[in-house]
Amino acid sequence: MAGRVRGRLRVGRGRPRGERGSSPVELAILAPAVLLALFASIQVAAVFMARSVALSAAQEAATAERVAGAPAGAGEDRGQRFLSRAGDWLDAGQVDVRRDGEQVTTTVTGEAISLIPGFSFTVTETARGEVERFTTDDGGAAP
Repeated sequence: MAGRVRGRLRVGRGRPRGERGSSPVELAILAPAVLLALFASIQVAAVFMARSVALSAAQEAATAERVAGAPAGAGEDRGQRFLSRAGDWLDAGQVDVRRDGEQVTTTVTGEAISLIPGFSFTVTETARGEVERFTTDDGGAAP
């Protein structure tokens, strides 16, 4: 009886003889899929970082342009300075500032880093705000 138990234990311990070498084949099939998922997740993170940088640059440009009496081009200069310090997340970033009466609209456009050859990811973010103005105590605009 002890011989039967030992024989049964041996059979369950390893792979059947016809399946020897299947682990390298499974790895060869699954490795590209795992690497693709890894690179795709890193690419998604890079695009989100580029969007964050573009939005921050647009907000910086809008803040500089909204100041009462701001010199011409203050928003563009501040946005470009921010982009130059932000690293390489956003490539070829351009800052566009529009001032329509009492509203300032800044748009930052650029390309996110691409880990996948042949693909480009354009990122555009916009910030808006009112131009600051002085008011009197009664709520009216100062002359």
